[in-house]
Amino acid sequence: MRTITVLFSLLILSSCGAPSVAPVDQLKTDVAYLASDELEGRETGTKGEQLAADYLAQRFAALGLSPKGVEDYRQKFSYKPSTNPHEQTKVDAPSQDQGMPQGINVIGYKDNGADKTVIIGAHFDHLGWGGEGSLYRDSIPSVHNGADDNASGVALLLYLAERLKDEKNTQSNYLFIGFSGEEKGLLGSNYFAKNPTIDLASVNVMINMDMVGRLNEENTLAVHGVGTSPRFKQLLFANNDFGLNIAEHESGVGPSDHTSFYLMDLPVLHFFTGQHEDYHKPSDDADKINYPGLETIGQYIYALVTDLDDDPKLSFRKTKNESEETPRFKVGLGVIPDYLYTGTGMRIDGVSEDKPAQKAGLQKGDVVVRLGDSTVTDMMSYMRALSVFKQGDSTQATIERGAESLEFRIDF
Repeated sequence: MRTITVLFSLLILSSCGAPSVAPVDQLKTDVAYLASDELEGRETGTKGEQLAADYLAQRFAALGLSPKGVEDYRQKFSYKPSTNPHEQTKVDAPSQDQGMPQGINVIGYKDNGADKTVIIGAHFDHLGWGGEGSLYRDSIPSVHNGADDNASGVALLLYLAERLKDEKNTQSNYLFIGFSGEEKGLLGSNYFAKNPTIDLASVNVMINMDMVGRLNEENTLAVHGVGTSPRFKQLLFANNDFGLNIAEHESGVGPSDHTSFYLMDLPVLHFFTGQHEDYHKPSDDADKINYPGLETIGQYIYALVTDLDDDPKLSFRKTKNESEETPRFKVGLGVIPDYLYTGTGMRIDGVSEDKPAQKAGLQKGDVVVRLGDSTVTDMMSYMRALSVFKQGDSTQATIERGAESLEFRIDF
């Protein structure tokens, strides 16, 4: 694990005209620092978050981006955590009240004198030593380094800043934002969207990257917000020269920072390589990142951004909120669905101990194609099928395991 001193020395060298670092090596360097134990999980309002913000500000400066925060590259905000689970955390301007915790957005700008601006963002905060949101069940506290969530997205943000900063004859400005407070409820992006440091009327698209470090063997990349502009569907597939399997999602609303911009009536695209067994656990470490895959996603997003450059300004379109259409459940199967699966059925990405699926004999990789009387063709049909059951019910599940079709009794 590299130390803070060594990493900052690399920054100084890069800003003094030393030979550029290979993209994959720079991605590794950025993730290694942000996901190091020294930052103690980058929880909003902690010293670790401040160190991460300092690192991002120094990287922006080394790349020649102009400060676009309120204090240099930084835009601070205060927040008051809610003790009522039915109320949102309140976010406001920086407070002098020592009891009010603060978060820091870090903002760099490449002003090309254009009429359009592309916002590229990723959150850099994580869960610190665990606490609320952690899925770690050991009684001994442990640092949650958040390599995939979301050092991977920040590393990609810096990769794109490196590639776009010297773009010639561009018709776009580029605003790069590292958000804090995402894990506490999209606090930083919400604050920026309501207190922007540029005119939001100039924004053509907001691109968000959150958990992009685990590109799988099928090269599946989930892209959310495809329905927020009529141009996006054609754009995504016309530029896919990288062998990616694109899993489209129409909605502009989801559990990451793009939502804050969609709610301001701006087109958004959010990139995600899926959940995994290390999600919100101390085991989400830098050595598990697929760095060649991360670079491939960076190349793809770069192609999208540059393709849009000479097009007219994008039109915005509202989408259905997919979360509002999700059925409510009285029981659970006890599996982690593979949200990137694009085949027929619901593929299982993980099985929880001592739950109905594990007791029945279902395994990771199984594809549920029927549950009770309902055919399962995708995630939504699986959730509808599951929603009809209650505690004490039993049913049959049909699954495909490789070339076999198998029947299992499920007891809820």
